[in-house]
This record gives sequence, structure tokens and C-alpha cells, in this order.
Amino acid sequence: MSVRCCRSCASTGCRPTTSTVFSPPSPRPRPPSPNGIAMSHRSRQLRVSSLARVEGEGALRVVIDDGVVARAELNIYEPPRFFEAFLRGRGYTEPPDITARICGICPVAYQTSACNALEQICGVELDPPLLALRRLLYCGEWISSHALHIHLLHIPDFLGYPDAITLAADHRDLVEQGLALKKAGNALLELIGGRPIHPINVRVGGFYSTPGRVDLALLAEQLRRALDYAIHTVQWAAGFDYPDLELDHDLLAATAPDRYAIENGIVHTSTGLSFPPEEFAAHVVERQVPHSTALHAELDGRRYLTGPLARYTLNYEQLSPLAKEMAAQAGLGTVCRNPFRSILVRAVEVVYAVEEALRIIDDYEMPARPAVPAEARAGIGHGVTEAPRGLLYHRYQVDADGIVRAANIVPPTSQNQAAIEDDLRRVVAANLDLDDAALTALCERTIRNYDPCISCSAHFLELEVVGR
Repeated sequence: MSVRCCRSCASTGCRPTTSTVFSPPSPRPRPPSPNGIAMSHRSRQLRVSSLARVEGEGALRVVIDDGVVARAELNIYEPPRFFEAFLRGRGYTEPPDITARICGICPVAYQTSACNALEQICGVELDPPLLALRRLLYCGEWISSHALHIHLLHIPDFLGYPDAITLAADHRDLVEQGLALKKAGNALLELIGGRPIHPINVRVGGFYSTPGRVDLALLAEQLRRALDYAIHTVQWAAGFDYPDLELDHDLLAATAPDRYAIENGIVHTSTGLSFPPEEFAAHVVERQVPHSTALHAELDGRRYLTGPLARYTLNYEQLSPLAKEMAAQAGLGTVCRNPFRSILVRAVEVVYAVEEALRIIDDYEMPARPAVPAEARAGIGHGVTEAPRGLLYHRYQVDADGIVRAANIVPPTSQNQAAIEDDLRRVVAANLDLDDAALTALCERTIRNYDPCISCSAHFLELEVVGR
């Protein structure tokens, strides 16, 4: 542990903060534990019964046996939510509204992945203005979700504060700018989606109604201010001290040839593999683990990561010039594999999303019709989008009467669980000289790098009933 001020203390007058850092092995003897045994040689257990500053209910358990990390678990104990089960028997137009209730932070991701899959079954393609409007809605969600995570959940870790309330006492401007960014994203969600949480204006084939050009133009000034805040956030976060950790997981993200993929795309991996959404299940296999109600996933038998680091690394060339400039100012290269720097990548993505929203608004022409007719027919459809936390996959089987007969949803947090647990093992192994309190805090910080949406991930539980 080392005590330091943040690098901006000269201008802000902030108090000294405590920050946990990785250090190279020291030639000095390890500090003894109270019983005289070197800290890293003890058998220890680290537990957190309820993780702080994450969405949903999860716990942490790490077992260290004679200086070796024997177990590192992200325990997701939220009850399974069975959305796939109660989608069966519903009409094909209902999944966008039902699945939006899976998450109050990223409902548009669920709506859009569902629409992509169901529109594939119906054989319809959206008119270009409708596609632009759907992308604009998704930009609103990225802005809102990323701002929430960066400013209220993650920044306290880098400045040594327990929460955003305490942070605001010393850095009020920083928190207020984050709230203003979130408000700008919410304004887009409300105007296009009908309300900022669980939007009600999205339907298979498009929207129930579409805004006029004047309506969207009224948001442009708010978004221009938000762009200034987003740029400032990147510049501010660039001054944080980042532990050194390079992950070696495979990366997976949606890609598109002409844009930074958000609302659809082809799936691409860091190994060079590319495949359409309908081949997702052939490469990604889920399995149940005893300590979680969320399924773990493997990509062709290997651990992998989706989310901001994967998107940025696989799609850097598709970023706008301004976003690339901000990434360079922040010290990011064209590849980022340090999960502690994910806050910087998210901040760059906010710059991109705000700028992209302004571009779409500037080019916007009100669609000739709010939706493309989508008639029911039998088939299987697959849809992917890039939720703020990573790739989200939906699969639906619909019969000739338009009734959903099967559904499968693979959220990003469940895909990332194995990678999170591997990072925990590596972080603990590299920092065994820390005492239990400091090491536990570092583990929590490691998990928050991924902004896990635990409620999204609580997926399915295999239950065996044994009779007498």
C-alpha cells in the first residue's frame, strides 16, 4: 500500500488518498503476520458477502493455501430469473418489452438484440432512417451507463474514497459532470424510447412513433455540453495511477466495416476468427458452476473476455478522429489489455457515443414510417449487440403462428465471469504480502473493473429433484 495525492491535487486541493498498486518482487523480507509467519505463506480466506458499487447481488471468496491461490470465486447468488422460460408461449412481438426488464441500466441492449433476432425471422430490413434512430437510442444508453459506472462506481477506487457521496465532498465538479453526462444520455432514451428506464417505444420493425427533426435538435446543445464533460473525464482519468496487469484472455466483440459496432455486427475474436450471430452457439458454450447462478462461458474451449477492452482492441480503427485523439492523450495505444485501464476505454467510448449522437442528429431526417411491417412466420433468429458491458446474444425459435417456442439469452457479465476469476487469482498471487483487509479491497476493485451487471447474468439453475 502507498499513500499519495491524486495528480490533480495542486489544482483541486484534494486530500491525500490511499491507493493500492502492484509492485515488483522486493528483495526485502516479507512483513510478518501477527503470528510471525510471512504474510504470503499463510493459509488465508478472503470473503466479501456483498460486493459494493456493482449492480446486483454478488460475493467474493478467495482461498489461499500455504501461499498458493487455491480458489478465487465471484459468487453470484441472486436467484435465477428464468426469463427464457417465461418467454416461451408469448407472441413474437413481446420479447423486446419483456427482456428490457432484465436490466434497468441497459434495457436498450436487450430490446435491440431481441429485435435483431426477431427481424431476422420475419425477413425484414429496417429503413436507413430507422436504423440510424436505433443507433442513436443505443448511444443514449452507452452515455448513461458508462457515465454511471465511471463517475459514481469506479472513480472512487482510484482516488481512495469509499463511495461517490464522499467523493463529491472533495470533487463536486467531477461528480456533477458525470451526472450531467448521464442526464444527456437519459434525455435521448426518453425522447426516442418514451422513458429513460425500460423504454416503451421500441418494437419489432422499428418504433411505435418517431421524433421530429426539431425535437432532436433541441437535445443537441445538451449533448455539446456533454461532449465537453466527456473530454474532461478522459483527461482527468488519464492522471490516475494504474496497476500493471496485462490479461491474456481471448477477446470477443461485434465488428462492422464502416462504424464502431454498437447496435449490430459480425462477431470477431482476437484470434482472427469471424462469424455471423447465427454461429454464436457453435463457438460459445455455457456451463454451470457450483458457486454461481450465472453460467460460465467458453469460446472454442477457452476463457475469453467481452466488453470495452475487447471492443476497443478489435475496433480501434473504427473510432472517430476525436475519440482516437483522446485515447492518445490518455496514453492508450491501439490495444488495451489492462483491465484497470478499462475506465479510460469507457471514457473514450463516451466521447465517441456523444459525438456519434450529434452526427446522427445533424443528419437526421424523420422516417417515412415508424416501423417496417414484420409478419409472423416460423424460423430461428439470432441477434447480437454491444451492451455497455459487452456482447449480448439472443436466439429465438418462433412457430408459424408467431409464438415463441424457445429462447436463449447470453449476457456479457456471465461470459466474463471466468476471466474475472482468473484476474482475481493473478492479482492475489502478485500481492500476497498485503494484509487481509488491503488484499480484499484490491479484489473488490479488480471485480469493479468489469462493471458487472449481476442481475443480467443470473441465468439458469439446473435443479435435480430426488424422490424418496
